Amino acid sequence: MEQRHGDGRNSGTEQAWSALGGDPALTERISYGGPSGLLPARLPAMPLARATVAVCALAAAELAARRDGGPLPAVHVDDGAVATAFVSERHLRIDGRAPTNFAPLSRFWRTTDGWVRTHANYPHHRARLLRALDLPESAAVPEAETALAGRRAAEVEETVYAAGGLAVAARTPDAWAAHPQGAAAAAAPLLTLGPLGAAAPPRVLPPLAGDPVRPAAGLRVLDLTRVIAGPVATRTLALLGADVLRIDAPQLPESQDAHSDTGFGKRSALLDLGSPGGRADFEELLARADVVVTGYRPGALDRFGLTPEALAARRPGLVVARLSAWGDDGPWGGRRGFDSLVQVATGIAAVEAGADGTPGALPAQALDHGTGYLLAAAVLRALTEQSRTGGSTLATFSLTRTARWLTHGLACRDSERTAGPQPPGGAYDPAAHLRVTDSPAGRLRHALPPVSFTGAPATWTTPPGLCGTDAPVWREGA
Repeated sequence: MEQRHGDGRNSGTEQAWSALGGDPALTERISYGGPSGLLPARLPAMPLARATVAVCALAAAELAARRDGGPLPAVHVDDGAVATAFVSERHLRIDGRAPTNFAPLSRFWRTTDGWVRTHANYPHHRARLLRALDLPESAAVPEAETALAGRRAAEVEETVYAAGGLAVAARTPDAWAAHPQGAAAAAAPLLTLGPLGAAAPPRVLPPLAGDPVRPAAGLRVLDLTRVIAGPVATRTLALLGADVLRIDAPQLPESQDAHSDTGFGKRSALLDLGSPGGRADFEELLARADVVVTGYRPGALDRFGLTPEALAARRPGLVVARLSAWGDDGPWGGRRGFDSLVQVATGIAAVEAGADGTPGALPAQALDHGTGYLLAAAVLRALTEQSRTGGSTLATFSLTRTARWLTHGLACRDSERTAGPQPPGGAYDPAAHLRVTDSPAGRLRHALPPVSFTGAPATWTTPPGLCGTDAPVWREGA
């Protein structure tokens, strides 16, 4: 049995599709099904997950129809596939080994006046955290616990930030609303999608060929993102046929375990943009790129000439998608951040707290995954619109905007503040949405993509490779 979107119980899809500038009538092509009660939380985590995947699949179907001139393929959203994909990093196994998703120093800590959460998964972030706490490199949880117990949460937040590390004081929703960064997020839309720079002729999109239907076939995507949200977006574009080339700095390599989850369908190269050779290689790639996705804090890439305006000036007709943790505006616009920290700052952790008051968390890194599918949807919608009107396009996203949507857009009615509306279905079996694939990193058990429409690919054409081992060139014929 399936639930139609038009019954009014999937308003999140309508909200997201409206933010993307899509034709509201197209949402009638979406059907819903699958087991109920997944991703349970006080806040509507499952409605967010369902809506973001739904609009991504609809944008893919729209682009396919535009390229082929046929009817819009029907879109189906299965809650089991969505819930499995939203915790894909937890389902990942590499030769039977479960990766560690959070390092020992990435956790909640008690302070004299509340709680603080730190993020120290990367070695350089761990080193900066310990330096800010006046602890040696050899320090572990007991030493950090003692150091933090005698400090105020806000003091830790500022001290660690000043050292280049990551720590955020736990706030209630009301405290976040009163914070200047919370006010900036409240004033911003869920996302922006609009013209960028000078005019360019309409994009020529040749008809698709072959089966399955890959609406992004023939398009080239430069992926300058890390961790989850951006890589999920580009992983989805790779699924849909794009040639995705991920670029990392040699001095800041990505975790191979993380790449084994989000690197499907992509290639990965190292480029030092601070060197003449690295810049020259990047400019050659940009000259043939269709899309550039960046996931660094605002301003971090400006010194390399990678502002959206500069990119579009050098490559008219480009789609630029920019993602950050805190957004472009407000006092925290230039700060580093991750899903877990945004949940703490925005009051999500307080809403999801345990009976003893210990801060909680959503059942998935839903801000990351949800924003990733929104970003992919925006790129697909931009390509469709460019085929009609031309021009360059800028799409912007932040995890705090997605958090605001979760807490104030989706959770606007009491009926949606618990588990949210759920399509009817049978028992949940995550194994139905997992597959085993051999890769250069080992045998991977991984989640299948949740983006589904008539004729859609069931999985990626290639497994993840080893980080940074591909040449910085586009595929032949792409």
